[in-house]
Amino acid sequence: MKKLSFFALALVGFFVISSCVKKEDTLAKITIRDENNLLVEQAMVVLHGTSTCNCPSQVAVFDTAYTNASGVATFNFNDIYQLGQAGVAVLDIKAYKANKFGQGIIKIEAEKTNDESIVIQP
Repeated sequence: MKKLSFFALALVGFFVISSCVKKEDTLAKITIRDENNLLVEQAMVVLHGTSTCNCPSQVAVFDTAYTNASGVATFNFNDIYQLGQAGVAVLDIKAYKANKFGQGIIKIEAEKTNDESIVIQP
């Protein structure tokens, strides 16, 4: 009877511990610089997915943020990423400020802070 009680207690402990896996933040931080390598404040940064087929499809990710005083726009993908998911996304980046424009791509990896830099120029 003691062995059965110990086994049951160990089994319950295993399920309690394994169910407490905390999901870390999945973030994208895009740094915007101008042609003189200066940080750009209040630049509009757009992240969006692009369909990989020629079929009509709805874009799953389309988000906009503005850079802070440090020239960084931050995007949070916690709602998109689910534990156990193999990957998150590869997204196009477009950045605008007045008459300046820049673009690039970023691979979003799960539970990490993903960084990318974009240079905007006329």
